[in-house]
Amino acid sequence: MPNPTAAMLVIGDEILSGRTKDTNTNHLACALTQAGIDLKEARVVSDEHDHIVEAVRALSAQYAHVFTSGGIGPTHDDITADAIGAAFGAHVDIREDAHDLLAAHYARDGKEFNDARKRMARIPDGATLIDNPVSVAPGFILGNVHVMAGVPKVFHAMVETVLATMTGGQPLLSATLRVHIGEGDIAGPLGALAEANPDVSLGSYPFQGEDGSFGSNLVARGTDVTELKLVMDQLAKALGVEHG
Repeated sequence: MPNPTAAMLVIGDEILSGRTKDTNTNHLACALTQAGIDLKEARVVSDEHDHIVEAVRALSAQYAHVFTSGGIGPTHDDITADAIGAAFGAHVDIREDAHDLLAAHYARDGKEFNDARKRMARIPDGATLIDNPVSVAPGFILGNVHVMAGVPKVFHAMVETVLATMTGGQPLLSATLRVHIGEGDIAGPLGALAEANPDVSLGSYPFQGEDGSFGSNLVARGTDVTELKLVMDQLAKALGVEHG
């Protein structure tokens, strides 16, 4: 049985402007690989309601799981909750359980639970809260969409919480063969092996060293360690190089 599929949707003008570097996609990709869930697509969209709605609808229809990061904070441009609600036709308002979590948190810290902070308790009807052990403000799950914070430390904690509830498949394994051969000489053998081994994903990733040398990292990915070794051995033989 094939592994469940997933997509990542990163939300925020700060990512698209280059002011903030997205590290959440990489973290999610690594976590999903270990969980046996195949990340098939990643998108970045601006803080525009219609763009978020369109992306959520498209991704949730195509993949088993969608993970989002960003846009669930207290400021006016944090519009993810409203957009997710609109994508699913769900009403969004302050929810009592989320409100009470936040109210208790700010009371402990001696801070005012003002209207801006109450925005983080706005949750679409029918959603399940995602625990936030870092800063309390919850994420939520609606349908197959998992809505999480953009702050990396919080995002990482929410991913751990969510993945603990999911059933994955077989973890994706990889093997690498580093060769000092041009891609033009690699393409033929690599293509032939890829065609003969459809259950193994083969890729070539060129590099150039500081000394001007060049070559490629040839990477095989699959779920069967024996099959991976066989393919890499065949590739090394076809290229006339050694493979440990």
